[in-house]
Amino acid sequence: MPIDPTQPYDDDNIFAKILRGEIPSTRIYEDEWAYAFPDINPQAKLHILVIPKGKYVSWDDFSARASAEEIAGFVRAVGHIAREHGLVEPGYRLLANVGAHGGQEVPHLHVHLFGGQPLGRMIA
Repeated sequence: MPIDPTQPYDDDNIFAKILRGEIPSTRIYEDEWAYAFPDINPQAKLHILVIPKGKYVSWDDFSARASAEEIAGFVRAVGHIAREHGLVEPGYRLLANVGAHGGQEVPHLHVHLFGGQPLGRMIA
């Protein structure tokens, strides 16, 4: 069910529970700014979710309220994960859904990192 990115952060969302260790996940990467794990419903050969450790509903919320240090740390974490998985030369895709029209289903900012295969056009 798409969410309204203008609503307050919900501490009971699934990604908040993963960050607190209440729901198990397979850690791919973690630092003080970000946590990454495989998507449970992969849409490509490699499909990783990268989430900030801060309480941000969406990319809009993050870009408006996060500190410069948080933003830099999160963006660098995404780049590190792509490099660590050998995705830079063949290429990869990043996707952050925002709100109902964007198809956002979890009210915690998350970036989908897709790779490991040709991905085709962005939107069919």
